[in-house]
Amino acid sequence: MRILITNDDGINAPGLEVLTAIAADIAGPEGEVWTVAPAFEQSGVGHCISYTHPMLIAKLSPRRYAAEGSPADCVLAAIYDVLHGAKPDLVLSGVNRGNNAAENVLYSGTIGGALEAALQGVPAIALSQFMGPETGALADPFDCARQHGTAVVRDLLEKGLWTDDDYRIFYNVNFPPISGAATKGLCVAPQGFRRDTAFSTEPHLSPSGKRFLWIQGGPQHRPTLPGTDAAVNLDGFISVTPMRADLTAHDLLADLSARLA
Repeated sequence: MRILITNDDGINAPGLEVLTAIAADIAGPEGEVWTVAPAFEQSGVGHCISYTHPMLIAKLSPRRYAAEGSPADCVLAAIYDVLHGAKPDLVLSGVNRGNNAAENVLYSGTIGGALEAALQGVPAIALSQFMGPETGALADPFDCARQHGTAVVRDLLEKGLWTDDDYRIFYNVNFPPISGAATKGLCVAPQGFRRDTAFSTEPHLSPSGKRFLWIQGGPQHRPTLPGTDAAVNLDGFISVTPMRADLTAHDLLADLSARLA
């Protein structure tokens, strides 16, 4: 098996080292693991692509490349340049430092990398490690992802639903903010929504007196509705959410058509 890995935390991120080990386990001794990851952190870029300017790509070592672009850029660079048009068998994106549950999904570069792979017709899984007080006290904050990542990916490859329609299914996996030993198991969960919190801006003045804005996220440990992704993560479960890029509100089509007839 040929596996491509990427992330949004950058080529030197500790989560990418965890993902490299997971991918090596899945690929096996006869397989290949290729890395094309952003040269610098790209958190929060979503499915952005560098459409209006070129990106520099550099080979760091065999099968390991850094690109000055987003995770989606990295997937495109891997398929059409590094691999010369030969698509990988699987794309893994992550392991993100921090959760990509609930509304975070819509901002996440980790998700963007997996989404681009799905648009290119390649099976893809995004993996993220929820962080919190318990992970902060661990010697390895990625302990849960490290312990359970290979099994989750293997289960999805063997038992998951993989479609070949235009907007293919890809998977979003979030590991709970606890140790691997304390993890309760796996739960298939829909994307949730954190109520009464949102991304916002905070103004700061530079030493020269100029006014800048920092984007800041809301509290991450507020549970979503019962049974949804962040809620099951905070209850100690690994969440698995099937996703696709089609943003159409299919449940409203018939009613809207009747109203506008």
